[in-house]
Amino acid sequence: MPKRTRTGALAALAVATLAAGAALTAAPAGAATKAPAPKFLSASQLPPHPSSAWTADKVTDGVPEEMQYCFGESLLAYDSRYRTFRTELETNAQQLNVVVGDSAKAKALATRLDKEIKRCVARMDAAPDIEADYKSYGSLPVEEGARVHGFATRASWGAMDIHLLSVGRDGGTVTVVQWGQMGDFTHAPVKAFRKTTTTAVNKLY
Repeated sequence: MPKRTRTGALAALAVATLAAGAALTAAPAGAATKAPAPKFLSASQLPPHPSSAWTADKVTDGVPEEMQYCFGESLLAYDSRYRTFRTELETNAQQLNVVVGDSAKAKALATRLDKEIKRCVARMDAAPDIEADYKSYGSLPVEEGARVHGFATRASWGAMDIHLLSVGRDGGTVTVVQWGQMGDFTHAPVKAFRKTTTTAVNKLY
């Protein structure tokens, strides 16, 4: 093969190879970039405990056991992840993140979860040997909004527990934060929990 012809053929082959490589590595037209996973609270962002520091477990797939009684059926259709927090003195908390993907569906889920909290307290109050009371602590102006709830339970054998829950939303993602310990409504750190909820929603993305 004449030298000029060989050089031209090699140049053409190089161009063809580069084009093929670009075709293989280029993203398909219209392909969506995978959205980042929502972030979780850190232990230091929970309501301060007067005598024990919070520790945080690893993020886990699924729904925490503490939320299954109230929310189990509402979350069956979704993939979710959660983190559990605890202190040395029987105070615990959980954050659940549910990526729905669609803003309208996420809004509907958040509305349903707010209603499920009230229904859950009513079910507990109807159970033998348990009294349960509910309080609303209002809404928060963060991202697409959040609502804060509280309920206290008293058992016939003397146990008393207080819980704070919040449901917030940022676009197509819903986050639920739950805090609980022994006590009654007077032991609920409502102001600090509202701050924690605001942080949780803002921190998602």
